[in-house]
Amino acid sequence: MAEAGSFADRVKQQADIVRVVGEYVRLKKSGLNFTGLCPFHSEKTPSFSVSQTKQFYYCFGCGAGGDVFKFVMEMDKLPFPEAVRAVAEKCGIAIPRAKERTPEERKENQQRTSIVEMHREAAAFFVLQLNTTPEGRAAKGYLLDRGLDAEAMARFGIGFAPSGGEALLRTIRQKYPENALETSGLFSRDQSGRFYDRFRRRVMFPIANDSGKIVAFGGRALGDDLPKYLNSPETPIYTKSNILYHLDRAKEALRQRDFAVLVEGYMDAISVARAGITNVVASCGTSLTEPQVKLLNRFTHRIIVNYDPDTAGQTATERSLTILLEQGAEVRVLALPGGKDPDSFIRSEGAAAYTKLLNEAPPYVDYLISRARKMDMSTGEGKLRAVNFLMPYVQRIPDRILRSEWATRIAQQLRIEEPVLRESIRKAASERRGEVKARPELVGRVGKPAERRLVLMLIEGEEFRSRLAQDIRAEELHRGLESERVLEVLVEACASGTRPDAATLAMALEERDRRLLFEIAFESGAPPTWEEAESCLTVLRRRRAEEELSVVQKEIESLAAAAGAGAGSELRRLLERKQELRRKLDPPAPQSPV
Repeated sequence: MAEAGSFADRVKQQADIVRVVGEYVRLKKSGLNFTGLCPFHSEKTPSFSVSQTKQFYYCFGCGAGGDVFKFVMEMDKLPFPEAVRAVAEKCGIAIPRAKERTPEERKENQQRTSIVEMHREAAAFFVLQLNTTPEGRAAKGYLLDRGLDAEAMARFGIGFAPSGGEALLRTIRQKYPENALETSGLFSRDQSGRFYDRFRRRVMFPIANDSGKIVAFGGRALGDDLPKYLNSPETPIYTKSNILYHLDRAKEALRQRDFAVLVEGYMDAISVARAGITNVVASCGTSLTEPQVKLLNRFTHRIIVNYDPDTAGQTATERSLTILLEQGAEVRVLALPGGKDPDSFIRSEGAAAYTKLLNEAPPYVDYLISRARKMDMSTGEGKLRAVNFLMPYVQRIPDRILRSEWATRIAQQLRIEEPVLRESIRKAASERRGEVKARPELVGRVGKPAERRLVLMLIEGEEFRSRLAQDIRAEELHRGLESERVLEVLVEACASGTRPDAATLAMALEERDRRLLFEIAFESGAPPTWEEAESCLTVLRRRRAEEELSVVQKEIESLAAAAGAGAGSELRRLLERKQELRRKLDPPAPQSPV
């Protein structure tokens, strides 16, 4: 598309594609090329390569490729001429005077330019009002009470919109055409058609795009005025779904630290940034959108969601997880104690306490499991509701190994048999369902399905049958089970090196066990795997640990009641064993890499 000798051709010759792509994708040197996570599809392992010598990019995963112009066109949704200009600006290449535009293009461009300039002037006006007027001083007192000093107010450009309905209008109306005033979002019209200031008696937070230009405002009411927060409407220069508050200031920190802290509001973002965590952005109370996530993915795929812990915040967290996972993000969730938002927590507990909790933020699945466990887990129906709450999120985990790992963790935490959970998830996925159907194994008595699958695997698991039999025999995991005798004859047959034959083995069993063996032998399901066998063994080990824990607890209570001489050492031994068993039953969550 760049003709020889044209301006586009000159830009292409002078532009450094690594520098341009590096503004959107975190690149690492790999031999002669640079690699990173592809911005055009979700992936965990980098398959996106950029050649500095050949000046083109290619993704070995999805096949996207092209030159520097194609990349910017795809990322920013620009036509070719605009992409050429964008690359030239990024690389500091002088742009010749543009060709004559149509009257409509000139009008639209002039309007956007006017609105951008209007917002710059409005921001300066609001800052002046905060620092020089009696009303502004009262607003300043409010900000000081919220923990913001003069340096913070200046750093984040915070201002004040006076209560009079035409203060800003009088300041700038003579400089701009009426159509620009009307579409700027800074003014409204009354029933008679007269303009008046949209923002009145509000603390003002300027909202900038990722290049640092102020394109909108958020106004926080003083007193009991409603709404509490009033944001700019969408305008030719501002689309809510495409903006993240503080991104313009956070870009470098996002690249350096390779993770983002995602909060809800302006004050949360400001407090976190002042705590030294400058890689923070806010979604400004709106539902997180796909364009916002894609914008954030230019800098990092690792996100810690720290929304408010109230009901609305929890709902927003769950919605954000859905879209973050769909875009391939690695997500952790920080739910602050005491029902506090980031701003109030940092003001009361300090930056060090916040940083510590941030570093310990659990993976999103652990957060969701803790939410699911608040449901009634004493009944099968309650467990089914908990599984269905988690199902949409588990299904969105793109990596098979990671999905398997979290299935194990969910089974452990919810006390559900892992083989049953895995089979339920597999069936839901194959049938394209977002929930698990009620199954007797899932809502009924725990334990039996694992035993049945082990029986079937000892019959059909050609590749790992001997290994499985050895593990069962070594730990005597079949003792006390409903299927103890069936498992025993199968283990013995495997130990002798013969292929277990159900018809032959049934002759050595009593009627009840013979019927059980034949019933299981005719069951259908997914082909057995060693991974599933390990899951079943884990179920049996867990059941044994639970039974021993119950016995130990009774012995502890008995010794504590007796409190006789010499009971101390035995009590300590029992307490230590109790802790060991609890650690087996509730393993710690994976640590944060932050």
